[in-house]
Amino acid sequence: MKNPVDEYHWRGMLQDLTEGAHEAFSEEPRTAYIGFDPTSSSLHVGNLLTIMGLVHLQRAGHSPIGLVGGGTGLIGDPSGKDQERQLLSKEQAAENLAGIRGQLEHFLDFETNTNPARMVNNLEWLGELKTVDFLREVGKHFSVNALMRKESIRRRLEEEEGGISFTEFSYVLMQSYDFLVLNERYGCTVQMGGSDQWGNITAGIDLIRRVRGEKAFGLVFPLLTTATGAKFGKTEEGAVWLDPERTSPYRFYQYWLNTDDGDVISYLKLFTLFGPGEVEGLEAVLAERPHERAAQRALATDVTRRVHGETGLSRAEQATQVLFGGALEGLTAEEVSEIFSDVPASEVSKETLSGEGTPLLDLLAESGVASSKGDARRAIQGGGVYLNNVRVEDVEARAGMGDALGGQFLVLRKGKKNYHLVKIQG
Repeated sequence: MKNPVDEYHWRGMLQDLTEGAHEAFSEEPRTAYIGFDPTSSSLHVGNLLTIMGLVHLQRAGHSPIGLVGGGTGLIGDPSGKDQERQLLSKEQAAENLAGIRGQLEHFLDFETNTNPARMVNNLEWLGELKTVDFLREVGKHFSVNALMRKESIRRRLEEEEGGISFTEFSYVLMQSYDFLVLNERYGCTVQMGGSDQWGNITAGIDLIRRVRGEKAFGLVFPLLTTATGAKFGKTEEGAVWLDPERTSPYRFYQYWLNTDDGDVISYLKLFTLFGPGEVEGLEAVLAERPHERAAQRALATDVTRRVHGETGLSRAEQATQVLFGGALEGLTAEEVSEIFSDVPASEVSKETLSGEGTPLLDLLAESGVASSKGDARRAIQGGGVYLNNVRVEDVEARAGMGDALGGQFLVLRKGKKNYHLVKIQG
């Protein structure tokens, strides 16, 4: 058994902890939980910091619990939110819970005999609650004045017209009750989460003290922003999901590969299991030869492998190499579309490519890859034209449906980086 707080501190994961929490992890094996919002069937990279918190906890010999809020998700947490969100149905919450469990299995060991991870749904107990019993047993321990001073509630009262609904106002009682139930059922004495959960966590600690007379602890991780001040995990396309159906392994890999030099060393500490020696080595390479982007490649490789497995990583690396002249063979039409989503594009009819196809000189000129047929001819003769990343040797070459990638695309290239995507219509 080790103390995970020391690991959190070295990795820059620790924002704050309650009094006695560090010592508590050294005294005996602890059970700790983190709650996950079931508003989607997939987690996103913004959840990875707390997930890694559970990973380090389990590796240190303690027992992690992933609590999916099938009950509280029907209500909604006001923490960090600007407005009340749509409430989930029970069916949606159950479906989302199953998706989240599958993703956590990539990180946590649910089968070990020593300190297995658990997955629980708070709908098990919240769904059985009777209002009068809950108010008598839990509500009496909370002061309305104290609740209104909590940052998450106070901000909503001040900023949102109409204030906050009683539904969301009661959220802190529900989350505190979760901690109490987990304490009773599993001996859970620690709650962890993002720093926006501090008020909810301390309320649960206080409830356990009042009801059971026991000592509980809390620990929070920072809410991350990038070196440019942007919210971590967000792109122009939106959130970066762990579900390959929402964010492909290629896009996922690219997100990490494009990490700013100012962020990459901290990300290696936060999102991988690399030790000090490995991180320091990559930091030295970054300082000496930043153009090699070795730290970014190590980060992208490690996180993509953990989330999408070796197959997903292999396809992501193959797709990435395409932009540097790698083979397009074997890629799906969807992958081709993603890889070349930012390059100039034009359309051609399937009829034009049928039979013997169309002269490549015409296609180059009509698509704008070459300024004219003469320019296209000279480029081919100079060895600078590629169809699907294969050099074109013959100025009389034709492009047909047999060349179409996934039956939908042709990829033209002039020179090293001048790509053009031809979309086949009809």
